[in-house]
Amino acid sequence: MDKKKIKLLVFDLLFLSFLVFADQFTKYIAVLKLKNQPAFSIIDGVLEFNYLENRGAAFGMLQNQKIFFVFVALIFLGVIAYVLIKVPYEKKYRRLHVLLILIAGGAIGNLIDRLRLDYVVDFIYIVLINFPIFNVADIYVTLSTVLLVIQVLFVYKDNDFSFLSFNQKKFRELK
Repeated sequence: MDKKKIKLLVFDLLFLSFLVFADQFTKYIAVLKLKNQPAFSIIDGVLEFNYLENRGAAFGMLQNQKIFFVFVALIFLGVIAYVLIKVPYEKKYRRLHVLLILIAGGAIGNLIDRLRLDYVVDFIYIVLINFPIFNVADIYVTLSTVLLVIQVLFVYKDNDFSFLSFNQKKFRELK
């Protein structure tokens, strides 16, 4: 691995650390200021902070499935790490790095909560559309996943991901 690639991976780790810190800090403030308190209105009838201990996934699905969520998060993080290591050091892949680090940051932020607390701290509530309560890590994952899908469908070409394919010759040699 060349020095430029190593520098990029170090930057990825620093960015990831910042994202996880920001998520955990906002959750800490939410626990400190919102737990056992009535909802705090930011924009009346539109947005409020409302503390929730979420033991499930999005929209409250799969309640109390901690082991499943930890397993899935670890698989996703492993895949993300593999892709980040394999992706060539080229300008066209910079957005891919950022989007994957955002997804990883959200996954790690919620994973920390599940391992430490057995639930995820949620506190942002969009009253206007009665959207389920969420947190900063959820924003990372949701927005970056949408942008990643757009990138894969409309920006990258089929051969732009050839770096992920298995070398058939090496695979046969392992048999």
